[in-house]
Amino acid sequence: MARTPRVPAALPPAAALHAALAAALLAALALPAGRLGAQAHALRETADDAETILTLDHYLPVRSTVPAMAGETAQIYLRERVRAGTILRGGVPEGRVVIFVHGAGTPGAVGFDVPWQDYSWMAFLARAGFDVFALDFTGYGRSTRPWPMNDPCNLPAEGQAAFVPTPLASPCPQVHAQAMTTIASDWNDLGAAVDYVRRIRGVERVSFVAWSLGGPRAGGWAAKNPAKVDRLVLLAPAYNPDGPREAPATVPGPGAPFNTQSYDEFSANWRRQLGCPDQADPALGPVIWSEMLRSDPVGATWGPGVRRAPRTTTWGWNRSVVANLRAPTLLVAGAHDKQVAPERVRELHADLGATDKVFLDLGCASHSAMWDRNHGLLFQASLEWLTSGTVEGAREGTLRLGY
Repeated sequence: MARTPRVPAALPPAAALHAALAAALLAALALPAGRLGAQAHALRETADDAETILTLDHYLPVRSTVPAMAGETAQIYLRERVRAGTILRGGVPEGRVVIFVHGAGTPGAVGFDVPWQDYSWMAFLARAGFDVFALDFTGYGRSTRPWPMNDPCNLPAEGQAAFVPTPLASPCPQVHAQAMTTIASDWNDLGAAVDYVRRIRGVERVSFVAWSLGGPRAGGWAAKNPAKVDRLVLLAPAYNPDGPREAPATVPGPGAPFNTQSYDEFSANWRRQLGCPDQADPALGPVIWSEMLRSDPVGATWGPGVRRAPRTTTWGWNRSVVANLRAPTLLVAGAHDKQVAPERVRELHADLGATDKVFLDLGCASHSAMWDRNHGLLFQASLEWLTSGTVEGAREGTLRLGY
């Protein structure tokens, strides 16, 4: 249940006003019995109380379909950003609820809610009147980590070297040597999150903003559940037109159950995608990495400090699937993306069955375009698409921005 914040006996007038606002908001956000509540704290971003952008942390119990913990209860973390006035003026209208869907390495809140300058994509949309959520799939961020991910012995031999002598005294044999999650278990998490958000916000449909592997996660789920999806924004979506439509015979398949990334690896991957002199602000990387480690307090104690992510198995996102996807879709490719080639995103645009579909070629941008200096162009394009189904007035075709 939502908890009403405690108010000290004597408060300055402004503080008392903020506490009253928080209490009223928490009452408006009261959740049904049986659900874990939302713990709210107001982030003061403007002088007007109604314009305050709130952060609400939800922990959703989900019956897991992750092979290593099938049937157990996982806690799925959802971060919400919403303007106080959006809730207090009677709720969120249809078409104004968005779920951010992360990719293979970076959790949702870390990727989409960067607490620095104007780099929070979530706060940008919240200021425009959207109620936005970002989830962490099982194995990521603040959601439940399956037990094999807590043992560095389950890394392959070459991956263990960085963790000797901390936390490993010496290399050790793998106990669990299978991929950790599957696209089906991801869809199970996402479906639970969608139904939860639809219920607490009283809407029939939600929109998705998805990044990288979030493309097949959000797009594949949308293809299966068209009645629950409004619009899609897919940044650098992973796509294999000839990939399998159905699950392989052996699931989850052999291999390391998870991977790790250090700050040096994180920085090197970003630097190799910088094609313009001023493409990224060098002060931003440490901010993101600090949030990354905050989301993984166990990984932060391993070797130099790392983030952990499960290795997953993907299907259900090929040419035949996307040909039947009808949701209006904005596809964005960074010109210097070396993880998902822009040509592959163009191919997805061509294969997509939607009538309303725009391919946005974003200049001076990497795979992580929301962290590059042209992020404002990306954010604005997403806002226009989510609001009206257009970018620069266009409902279909190709656009170039940021060159």
